[in-house]
Amino acid sequence: MPFFTRLFRPSCAVCSLAPGPICVDCEADFFPAGRRRCAVCAIRLHGGGLVCGRCLASPPSFHRATALADYAPPVDAMVMALKFRARLELASVFGGLLAQRLAVTESALVIPVPLAFERLSERGFNQSLQIARAFCRASGARLGADVVRRIRHAPPQQTLALDERRRNVRGAFDLAGDVRNRDVLVVDDVMTSGSTMDEVARLLASAGAAQVHALVVARTP
Repeated sequence: MPFFTRLFRPSCAVCSLAPGPICVDCEADFFPAGRRRCAVCAIRLHGGGLVCGRCLASPPSFHRATALADYAPPVDAMVMALKFRARLELASVFGGLLAQRLAVTESALVIPVPLAFERLSERGFNQSLQIARAFCRASGARLGADVVRRIRHAPPQQTLALDERRRNVRGAFDLAGDVRNRDVLVVDDVMTSGSTMDEVARLLASAGAAQVHALVVARTP
C-alpha cells in the first residue's frame, strides 16, 4: 500500500490500531451475529423463549427487527461518532453489516427514520439515511428516502419516560408515497423503547404495507 494511502486511511473506530473504519477483529468481537434476540423487537434474550415478554403482551406495529449489536461500549461511541463527529464512513460499515444479516428482494422498500428539521439543520445530515443508502448499495433494495416525512418537531426521545415517548412521537410523521402491498424495511441508528419505530411502522401498516421490518445498528439491552 502506498505511503500516503496508509497515512490518510482512517484507523479502526474501536481499537485505533488496525485500518478502519472497523477492523475485522473488532467487527467479530462487537458485532457478533449469533446473539440471542427477541424475534420481534431484537432485544437481548437471556431465557429460553423466542419472543420477549413485552412483545408477547403488547406486540409492536412492526413485524420483526434486526439489530447489529447492543447499545453499549464501544458500539455506543461509534454511533455517537457517526452522529456528532460526522464519521460518515461508519454509516457505510453499518449498512453493509445489516445487508449481511438478511436477504432482501429488489422490490423491498428501505425507508430511513426522518430527523426533525431542527436537528437535520444542526447536523447537516440524517445518520439513518446514510445507513439506509449503504444498506441499499450492498443489498440492491430500493431506497425510499422521502416516503416518510417528519411533520412535527418533538423533544429528543432519550430525555423522556416510556409513556411520554409514545405521546411524543404520535402524529410526528406523514406518508408521501405508496407502500401498499410492499415489504418495507425501516432503518434507524438506535432503538431504545421502540416508540419511534413503532409509530413509523403504525403509519406504514395503516397505509397497506405488507410487512414492516425494523433495521437498527444498536438495541438498548
